[in-house]
Parts: sequence; C-alpha cells; structure tokens
Amino acid sequence: MENPTSWERIDGRREFEGRVFDVWRDRIRIERDGAARESVYEVVRHPGAVAVVALHEDGAVALLRQFRYAADGVIWEIPAGTLEAEESFEACAERELVEEIGFRAARWTPLATLFTTPGFCDERMRIFLAEDLVEAEVAPEEDELLEVVRVPLAEALGRAERGEIPDAKTMVGLFLARARLESEGRWPLPPA
Repeated sequence: MENPTSWERIDGRREFEGRVFDVWRDRIRIERDGAARESVYEVVRHPGAVAVVALHEDGAVALLRQFRYAADGVIWEIPAGTLEAEESFEACAERELVEEIGFRAARWTPLATLFTTPGFCDERMRIFLAEDLVEAEVAPEEDELLEVVRVPLAEALGRAERGEIPDAKTMVGLFLARARLESEGRWPLPPA
C-alpha cells in the first residue's frame, strides 16, 4: 500500500473530554494517485509526556513499582508524567523527578522523542537521562500509588530483557541510556 500523496482534515468533533486527554472523531480527505476519498479517524489527543532514567552515582536507576489500573495491577516503570499547560518537556521532567522520587538532577540528556501509540494517539514523549542527582523533598500526587526502588542499571536491563518490565517507555529509556553510556565510553558501569 502506498502512502497518501496528500491529506487534509475536513472537520472533527470532540467525542470525549477527559482530565488527561480528549478523544476526537476527525473526517479527513486522502488523495492518492489522483483519486480522493474520505475516511474517519478516532484520535486520542494528549498534551505530551516525559520519562526519566534517573541514574545515581553508584550506577543504580530509580524504578517505580506502581499501580496502573489500565494494566490491571502493579508494574515496574521509570519516573514519568504528563505535561501541564504550556510546560516544556524539560520543566515537566524536572518536576516529575522531584514529585516521584525526590531528586533533582544537575545533568540532563535528551535520549529520544517518540510517539507512544501513533495508531490512535498523538502523544509525544521525550525520554531523558538524568544524572548528578541530589535529594529533594518527594511530593507524589494524590492518586499515585508507587514505591521507589533503586536497581543497578545492568539488573534493570536484565529484567526488561526477561519481560519482567513490560512498560514500553521504561524498556526504551533503559536501552537508550545504556547506548548513550556506551557511546561515551562509560559502559559497563563499574560495580558498586
């Protein structure tokens, strides 16, 4: 199947307005090889999000053991959160790191900006590596049920490889962090 040569949004309407995201039904016109047709797409409109691989000086990363209703239970994740109105990816990452694990970072490295589920959602997520961590006061949101655990990065990668960490942003973040450390000649990390 060839990609369309052009497309335009004809109209759309919000079907659902939520606390974190909205759902729209858009009608678009697609042109391919001189022929045009209309299609309807349902799209989750999301403000964007961040995820943070928080790397401590001893080579451990912060993992959250967090209840996720949509996942039907508790899963392992790296710190992450949704952008607030007019908030930059960087400001959101700094805020989430303090809120979820009680640390600030002096060094931030963007690892990737990606679509989380482009088949039905416009959410873009930026993943960061945070280093040179210093303690701050943790301030989780009321609805967050989480436990913070420090795990050596090599062990966290092993958990991801064995399928013990099924969260996509966490897998991508951990593997990109290792790739970044490798490219800088800092991998493998020295034992603690």
